[in-house]
Amino acid sequence: MPGPGPDTGSVPGSRAGRTIRISDPADPRIAEFTSMRDRDLAGRGDRFVAEGRVVLQALIDVLDEAGGGRGEARFVIEKALFLENRIEGLGNLIERLDADCPVYVAGREVLDAAVGFAMHRGILALGRHLPPPSLGEFLSGLPEQALVVVACGIANHDNVGGIFRNAGVFGADGIVLDQSCCDPLYRKAIRVSVGAALRVPFCRGGSIAALVGELADHGFDVVGLSPRGAEELSRFQPGRRQALLLGTEGEGLPEELLNMISTLRIEQAPGLDSLNVATTSGIALWHIAKAMRRIGE
Repeated sequence: MPGPGPDTGSVPGSRAGRTIRISDPADPRIAEFTSMRDRDLAGRGDRFVAEGRVVLQALIDVLDEAGGGRGEARFVIEKALFLENRIEGLGNLIERLDADCPVYVAGREVLDAAVGFAMHRGILALGRHLPPPSLGEFLSGLPEQALVVVACGIANHDNVGGIFRNAGVFGADGIVLDQSCCDPLYRKAIRVSVGAALRVPFCRGGSIAALVGELADHGFDVVGLSPRGAEELSRFQPGRRQALLLGTEGEGLPEELLNMISTLRIEQAPGLDSLNVATTSGIALWHIAKAMRRIGE
């Protein structure tokens, strides 16, 4: 049977009566949080789970920026589920949630049974990704001087999360993912990105060839990273609208694509054939962001 209705006790830092206690892990009101690993593997459509205080803070910051006219509305928080002993320290975040967003609390045993494993952070929110713009609309909305990361075939969630984190740190304006990339709103990808998957605007497209054509049509200089790149990264000077292409580890960017675009390589000691793609993105973005005067001023 579902747990009781709204908790009548006050929670420090939150609106009186804001929290709703859950006493049954099978309570349908928290169904979206149950068996989280299985649900992640099966996909959630346009919904995603934000886990941990840092990620929830990032999500709420993005919503506040959109509400203040400083960004595009891209997400909605539909509900939250917190471990009861974490509530006292979350008062400021709870206050920033919309009044109609239910806030559920549960004890350790109930929460762990619901999600299917030991939930040490005890902070979960269910978000919904609003319908994104088309690739053309996305690119048209970027500034005149823009830096975009383009991911091709990145299927590892750790790598996607790492790329988003680097893009956020080095001031990229957005990320474009081809149709073969994994979902950047997968729970682990968001966590690895430390919330940057929510902060950095992104758009999904079709084939990498179609994406490159669209980028060129919008005035972007397109350059790809490859161990066999024609130019050393340290000598590269980016254009005003720069797109940086990253391929999956092992195969890298498709050969036919490398023959169509300018290519860069990162100088390295002999022995191993290439760097991890997330590490590669960090090195390349640091160089390009510095050349575009986005950092170090």
